[in-house]
Amino acid sequence: MTTSPRRACIIVLDACGAGEAPDSAEFGDPGADTIGHVAEAVGGLQLPNLQRLGLGATRPLEGCAPPATPVSITGTLQERSAGKDTTTGHWELVGVLTTTPAPTYPDGFPQDLVSAFVRRAGHGVLGNCVASGTEIIDRFGAEHIESGDLIVYTSADSVFQIAAHEEHVPIEQLYAYCEMARELLTGEHAVSRVIARPFVGAPGNFTRTANRRDFSLEPPGHSHLTALQDAGKKVVGVGKIGDIFAMKGIDEDHHTDSNMHGVDMTIEQLRRSEGAGDLVFTNLVETDMMWGHRRDPQGFHGCLQEFDARVPEIEAALRPGDLLIITADHGCDPTYRGSDHTRELVPLIAHVVTDGAHTDADDVSSLDDAPFTGGHHGFFSDVGATVCAWLGVKPNGQTPGVSFLDANVTA
Repeated sequence: MTTSPRRACIIVLDACGAGEAPDSAEFGDPGADTIGHVAEAVGGLQLPNLQRLGLGATRPLEGCAPPATPVSITGTLQERSAGKDTTTGHWELVGVLTTTPAPTYPDGFPQDLVSAFVRRAGHGVLGNCVASGTEIIDRFGAEHIESGDLIVYTSADSVFQIAAHEEHVPIEQLYAYCEMARELLTGEHAVSRVIARPFVGAPGNFTRTANRRDFSLEPPGHSHLTALQDAGKKVVGVGKIGDIFAMKGIDEDHHTDSNMHGVDMTIEQLRRSEGAGDLVFTNLVETDMMWGHRRDPQGFHGCLQEFDARVPEIEAALRPGDLLIITADHGCDPTYRGSDHTRELVPLIAHVVTDGAHTDADDVSSLDDAPFTGGHHGFFSDVGATVCAWLGVKPNGQTPGVSFLDANVTA
C-alpha cells in the first residue's frame, strides 16, 4: 500500500537547555541547567505528553520519569559554534557552524556607529547600553515619547535592538529603522541580529507587543535547508524561522504572535493538502522571551505545560512516516544569575509516526513497523542531517552532521 511521501517537522522550544555542556565554564555558565532547575523549582515537571514521548529519557528530570515503553530516540545535543544565542543555535541545527564569535558590546555601541545610525534615521538615540527589554523601556520610554529619539540597546548576545512606542513610531517605520541599522552593521560590526522591539502603554505601565521582528545576517554557505531546496523539497518556517535565516533556505514563512499561535500554524501547515512543506520548521519563543530572561521558573514551566497540552494535536496532524523532532537552540536558566542565555546541552526527542501498516518497501526498510527508539548524544547539526536522510536528500559534503535514524540506535 502506498502512502503520502515522508515529511519532517522540527519544533524548537527556545532556550530549553538540558544541562551543563562540556564547555559551559568557558562561556561563564558553569552549572547552568534550564530544564533541570525548572523541574527542581516547581517540585517536579508535569508534562505528561512530553514525558510519554521521552523527555525524561533525555536526562534525569524531577517529576518526569523515562517512559516504560520507549517510542522515540532521545538524548542530548552539544553545540560546537562560538555562541549561545538564537542565531548560532538555529544555524547549527541545520549544519551552519559559527566558528568566529559575533561581536558583542558590553559597554554599548561605539560612538561612530551610533552617529552613523543617527544620521541615517534622522533621530537621536537613548540608552546605548546593555539592558533587559523591560528595564530599558521603563527607563527611557517616557523620554522617547517626549523627544522622538529611538531607544537603542544590546545584551550579552550579538544584537542591536531598537525599541519604540507603536503609537509614536508606526511598526513599518520601526522596521525601516532596523533595516537601516542592518545595512550599517557589517564587517567588524556584523551583529547576528537587529531586533525591532515595539511597545505600548503609558509611563509606568509599558508593555512590549508581539510585533517584534528580527533582521538577521544571512547564513554563509550551504545548509541542510538549502540542500533540501536543491533537491526540490519545500521548507516552511513558522515563528521567527524566516527572520533567523534571512529567508535563505526557507520557501515560505509564517510569523506568529505567541507560542499557541505558533502551534496553531504548525498544525495548519502539517494538515495542508496543497502546497504542503516537506519540512515544517517551527520556533516557539516564549520560554526564552517571556520566562527565561525574566528568571521566572514557574512561568517557564507553565509555558511548557501549554505546549505539552497541544502535543496530541500536533501528533494527530502528522501522517504515518512523518518525523517529529523536538529540541532547543540554547539555554536560559531561569534560576541562574543575570538575565542572559546560558551555554548548555539541548534535549532531543525524535519520534517517527507509524500506524503499524506497511507502506512502500523503501519507506519501511528501516521502520520494521515500529518507531525508532534508543539514545543519541551528538551535536546540534545532527538534526538537519537526520531530516535530510529521512527525506532522501544528500547534503553538501562540507555540511556537518550525522543522521541518528540511519540505524535503530540503542541506549
